[in-house]
Amino acid sequence: MKPLLQVRDLRRSFYGVKVLTGVDLDVVDGTITGLIGPNGAGKSTLFNCISGLYMPDSGSVMFDGADVTRARTQDRVAAGLVRTFQLARGFPKLTVFQHFMLYGQNHPGEGLLASLTGSEAGRRHEEQLAEEALAIARRLRLTHVIDNPVTALSGGQKKLVEIGRALMAKPRLILLDEPMAGVNPTLTAEIAEHLKSLNADGVTICLIEHDMKLIGSLCDPVIVMAEGRKLTQGSFAEVVADGRVQEAYLGGRH
Repeated sequence: MKPLLQVRDLRRSFYGVKVLTGVDLDVVDGTITGLIGPNGAGKSTLFNCISGLYMPDSGSVMFDGADVTRARTQDRVAAGLVRTFQLARGFPKLTVFQHFMLYGQNHPGEGLLASLTGSEAGRRHEEQLAEEALAIARRLRLTHVIDNPVTALSGGQKKLVEIGRALMAKPRLILLDEPMAGVNPTLTAEIAEHLKSLNADGVTICLIEHDMKLIGSLCDPVIVMAEGRKLTQGSFAEVVADGRVQEAYLGGRH
C-alpha cells in the first residue's frame, strides 16, 4: 500500500524543551489512521509541523512523493494536505456559508483591478464555489444553520463547520485534531458516520482522538505516540494489548 504522507525523524523543541524527538510514521493512502497517545506525547505539535503551522527543527515531511517540509501552508493546502483544529476556529461575524466560501480554492482575479471591476471568470468561479458550499452543507446536515453566524452554533456544529471548511479545499488527506472533543454522543456518532463516508469517497484521514471506543470503531491502523515519537503501530486490538502502550498511558502494565 502506498504512503500518502511520510514523516521521517521529525524534531521540534520550544525554548529548549524537546516536544518531537524523532517521529517516523506513514499514513497510507485510503486509510483512516488513528493517532493516539497520552497528553504531552506531541500529537498536536506533529500535526502543526505537518501542516506548516510550525517549522520543524529537523527531519522531513513528504506528501504524495513531494518534499513539503518547508512549504508554505497554502501550498500544502493546494496540494490537498488540510487540517482542522481541536478548538474550532473562525470569524465570529461570518455565517457558515461565508466560512465555506472563504476556504474555497483557486480564486481568480484577486488583484486590485479585478476586485474593483469584477470579472466574468470571477463571477463564474464564485457561483461554482457557492454550489460546492451548499453541497457540503447538505452533506454535513448544516443547511438549517447555513445563514447563522458560527458563534450561534453548538460545539458539535462548529466541529462540522471545521470539517466543511476542510472539504472546500478539496483535500486528499485531512488531519483531524480531536474532531469529537466536547461533542454530545448523538452528534459524535453522526460525525463518525461522516468520516466513514468521506473515506469511502477517497479522502484519507488521520485523526487524533482520546475516545478509544471511537478509535477502535473507525481506525485501522492506529499509531501510538509517547515522549515525542512513535511508540508502535498496528490494529486497535494489537496496540491496546501492547505492554509499552499500557505503560505509556497508565504508568505500568495492567
